[in-house]
Amino acid sequence: MAESLAINGIDDSPRGRLLSAAAHLFRDKGFDRTTVRDIAASVGIQSGSIFHHFKSKEDILYAVMEEVIHFNTARLQKAVAGEVTAEGRLRALIREELQSIVGDTAEAMTVMVTEWRCLSEDRQRKALALRSIYEQLWLDALNDLHAEGAIKTDPFIMRRLLTGMIGWTPNWFDRDGPLSLDGLADIMLARVIGEKA
Repeated sequence: MAESLAINGIDDSPRGRLLSAAAHLFRDKGFDRTTVRDIAASVGIQSGSIFHHFKSKEDILYAVMEEVIHFNTARLQKAVAGEVTAEGRLRALIREELQSIVGDTAEAMTVMVTEWRCLSEDRQRKALALRSIYEQLWLDALNDLHAEGAIKTDPFIMRRLLTGMIGWTPNWFDRDGPLSLDGLADIMLARVIGEKA
């Protein structure tokens, strides 16, 4: 799935175009205010044609979330594969999550956070199960740093703090500004490794 991520325009199949359009509309209008007709119109098809690919609007929302979770999990796994230290793994995780949240999967990541409540309880459980693999990559690196004494804060709490730091980035970060994503990753890593809690 990582090679043909539908939600960032790489997958030009009808399904891929639908998911990309849906991610854009769900981010801009919200899930509740976006209609199947809106999604169909944005890709130039009749609204009934969507049901050849998805049974419901919720199925579309879940597919957007599933795609972005799979894609970004693969991205993180690849990033940490070449790192031999826990600090190197954490920096790679920070850098790649920044890329996903302000870069190529930004719309879908925003939808995942803001429209979570629109999924049924069963779909929320399924998405959390998928997300647990992603989160374990973070906890493994943070647990190793904790065991080494490089951080004092509980790894679970530290991950929540990093989620907040990284998650707020789209509200202020300028990709055309003087600070690069690599530079920002270094700053965030220094906040974690240098913390004295």
